[in-house]
Amino acid sequence: MTCRRLVLPVLCLLLAVLGTAGQAQAVGYRYWSFWDRNSTADTADTWVYATQGPSTARPSDGDVQGFRFSVSEDSKDSAKPRGAADFATICAKTPAREGSKRVGLVLDFGTTADAPSGSTPPRPRTACARVDDDATTADALAAVAKPLRYDTNALLCAIAGYPTTGCGEPVAADRPKASKSPGEEAESNSADGDDNGGPSLGLLTGIAAVAALGAAAVWQARRRRG
Repeated sequence: MTCRRLVLPVLCLLLAVLGTAGQAQAVGYRYWSFWDRNSTADTADTWVYATQGPSTARPSDGDVQGFRFSVSEDSKDSAKPRGAADFATICAKTPAREGSKRVGLVLDFGTTADAPSGSTPPRPRTACARVDDDATTADALAAVAKPLRYDTNALLCAIAGYPTTGCGEPVAADRPKASKSPGEEAESNSADGDDNGGPSLGLLTGIAAVAALGAAAVWQARRRRG
């Protein structure tokens, strides 16, 4: 049946919206994200997505930085490192030394939901790297978490040999969701509301508008015939 009559184009549009709602899928990417621990007297400690790469960032003595392996669409929905991130605890057994600095590192290898097929992520861990004063984050990471793996564009692909293959590859959005820490879960719930995987509020609003147009078209057609 073709969409030729007055009301049929509207109904066909409604069916098209409903038909494509379940097909549209965003694509995530599997990669190591890089984070700074923001610790000030005025705010609670929080993870902030790093604005530089590990090869250019130069942390100061006492800084804490984190890495999290996960699948995400972009930095806004990227999973944060889990676990304690207190410098005094991480570097308790690494005394200060003249001419060097200490950097606390939190290494979160992610969950099985984010792991490449056939891989089992190691447990999250922390490490205290003592490096030269002018060392970068990449230098600190190399001091405590070898082997590292980079691609030809200097993208960090593996920490401590994990994962053994792959680097920033796309992942279908219908994969099982990665588990989150309690703090991440609370943030996600407050940001997303009651999202259960169904159509979004915007989509439902659009469908309602199309249905209203269809009803109006039927009324107009009947009025003209009358």
